[in-house]
Amino acid sequence: MIVADRKRIPEIRDMIHDHGRVLLVGCGTCVTVCLAGGEREISILGAALRMALRLEGHADVVIDECTIERQCEDAFIDVLAPRVSDYDAICSFGCGAGVQALAERFPQTPVYPGLNTQFMGILEEQGVWVEECAGCGACRLGEFAGVCPITRCAKHLFNGPCGGSRDGECEVRPGLSCAWQLIYDRARALGVLDKFCEIAPPQDWSTGLDCGPRKVVREDQRIAGLGPNA
Repeated sequence: MIVADRKRIPEIRDMIHDHGRVLLVGCGTCVTVCLAGGEREISILGAALRMALRLEGHADVVIDECTIERQCEDAFIDVLAPRVSDYDAICSFGCGAGVQALAERFPQTPVYPGLNTQFMGILEEQGVWVEECAGCGACRLGEFAGVCPITRCAKHLFNGPCGGSRDGECEVRPGLSCAWQLIYDRARALGVLDKFCEIAPPQDWSTGLDCGPRKVVREDQRIAGLGPNA
């Protein structure tokens, strides 16, 4: 799940206050689950923005809201398309991918981010999400007993812990579980500790972001001539 946090109302207000009509667009997937940009959230944020604009002398700015199923898929943006011409700007409450998808689809309309995309993570407990995947493009979870040292070890170590781990916690940040303690405990429970007697090779970083935006193509799923709306 991609996790996003709300930006401050003043920051959004400053981005949109020069526009006469603004459409707040929520997303029904990840940001809904992390309570940041779904239908309920943009309704609350819409009311807060109207109040903030009024207090700053911009009461004439019209703020409307709508939510689509997914902002990162062009077929779902079709639902939004007929409304866009009625507005001077869009404020997207999707993740960073959703903001860019809307900007690409509507090149003549300013699109602003209403959220700050944080990371790919899981729900640890009610109201708490934790990063678990860096999307490095060369997954090695199978080598490390299902625990990712790239994301969860503060030093990205591949051959055991540093000397600073104490009582299962990382020296970099109090309260942060040592990734290698987690790897060790899980490997011991699975009976595979002997696997860690071998030296783990360096990570292949060529699959990461340093080479620019990545793309996944499934030829078996493509339909010739239909493009993203297939």
